[in-house]
Amino acid sequence: MLDYNQEAERYDASRGGEPRAAAAAEAVLSLVPEETRTLLDVGCGTGIVTRRLAAARAGMRVTGVDLTDAMASRAADRLPGAVVLADSRQLPFPDGRLDAVTSVWLLHLAGQAEDVRAIIGECARVLRPGGVYVTTVDKGASHNVGSDIDAVLASRPWRAAPDTAAVVEAHAVGHGLVSAGEARFRGSGQGRSPRRAVADLRRGWFMTLPPGDPLADGFAARLEALPDQDRPRPDPVFTLRAFRKPRSS
Repeated sequence: MLDYNQEAERYDASRGGEPRAAAAAEAVLSLVPEETRTLLDVGCGTGIVTRRLAAARAGMRVTGVDLTDAMASRAADRLPGAVVLADSRQLPFPDGRLDAVTSVWLLHLAGQAEDVRAIIGECARVLRPGGVYVTTVDKGASHNVGSDIDAVLASRPWRAAPDTAAVVEAHAVGHGLVSAGEARFRGSGQGRSPRRAVADLRRGWFMTLPPGDPLADGFAARLEALPDQDRPRPDPVFTLRAFRKPRSS
């Protein structure tokens, strides 16, 4: 598991930077109603997407929340006075007040199944009736683009993803939300080369291959044997799902 306090300094540059953030923000906003006036971005990270959400629509007040000090600090530089340090499983906001809640690249980081349920439950709790929750799903699977790198990594130890579309929808429905749409966007600049894959492996990107483990070293050796070590393979394509909180009848 990556240490996101250490990761904060290189986070944006290693994940597609502004082009990826622009694509993410555009896709998120395609699922957020035009009349939205308050939006909470849960797990906002460095705020690179959050800032774009805030700038996109006049009159929409955007707040970011993140658990990691270094990430929240960077986000606060981008959105002064609009970032809160808090756990997404226990949001410091009252019930039913927000028009929209987003969580981009967050649910896949949940350590336990109950954490995903808790995060989605909190996002549903703070939404007003008629409000919309937008989140990425199947994040890990998005990186499998059918490349030679994926072929090497296909035999690594398996771990059930906590953010599959089916799991996320089940939790959303369980918290009273209904499906409200889907969007996709390209992770521009995130096409992984073999050399980058090895670097990611050695810093703990792949949860089932901890750095220093002999198994991880074996995968690194196989990746280092691939051709075109610095040629990026295709970019991932991420999926967003939207859920609406029904209005009272």
